Amino acid sequence: MDEGTTSVDATTEGTTSGASGRRGPRRAVVTGASSGIGEATVRRLRAEGWDVLATARRAGRLKALADETGATWLEVDVTNDHQVAALAAHVRANGGLDALVNNAGGALGLDPVERSDVDGWRWMYETNVLGTLRVTKALLPLLRERGGGDVLVLTSTAAHGAYEGGAGYTGAKHAERMLATTLRWELAGEPIRVIEIAPGAVETDFSLVRFAGDEARAAAVYAGYQPLVADDVADAIAWTLTRPPHVNVDLLVVRPVAQVSNTKTARRGV
Repeated sequence: MDEGTTSVDATTEGTTSGASGRRGPRRAVVTGASSGIGEATVRRLRAEGWDVLATARRAGRLKALADETGATWLEVDVTNDHQVAALAAHVRANGGLDALVNNAGGALGLDPVERSDVDGWRWMYETNVLGTLRVTKALLPLLRERGGGDVLVLTSTAAHGAYEGGAGYTGAKHAERMLATTLRWELAGEPIRVIEIAPGAVETDFSLVRFAGDEARAAAVYAGYQPLVADDVADAIAWTLTRPPHVNVDLLVVRPVAQVSNTKTARRGV
């Protein structure tokens, strides 16, 4: 899976066009929207007529995306309780919510367990698992107020299998998958769909973040085959959110054709 943000502390809001306080088009919140899959999802949903609130920690990139697409934006760090509470208050005051796309997250490092960085593991759990938990808890009441909607959790194929060096990330993504699965069971009977999308290798800045800016090492991840791109996953997200309301896509795994598992990819010329 592919997504990553850098931190900015203050919560800032910018607006362009949007449906404030009216039923109108469906309205989505997308976390981790300043790059990669989140950014592509904002573009895709806006192109399909959704009102979109783009959130992340990089205010400058959010503003540029909003200027381009007509989305609104709010600077939110999903690891910050106060900023997530401010997000919920902002959404309630500006038109409510039909869909939450939990995209924020990322990976750090690829070290064996015995050499793992505890702080890196802590960041991965805080961002991927507790960040998704915070935002979902805060916005779930707004879906109920709207009469139903969607909680989409972007996990990874790492949530469905292990690989050497990946214990911290696969562990966090397994936990995020269990969050989504359990929530679906707990909401049985309510008109709220819980959707998990698990991408394989997606060429954005995911590996660049994972390897602390090492461009050569990041490029090697995608060498010798055609990986997914962010638009491929955004297409899957938009498709699941636009199924008839009685249809739930519990789990959608999306991989490049060349990547048949977390540990086997058919590469040419490498």
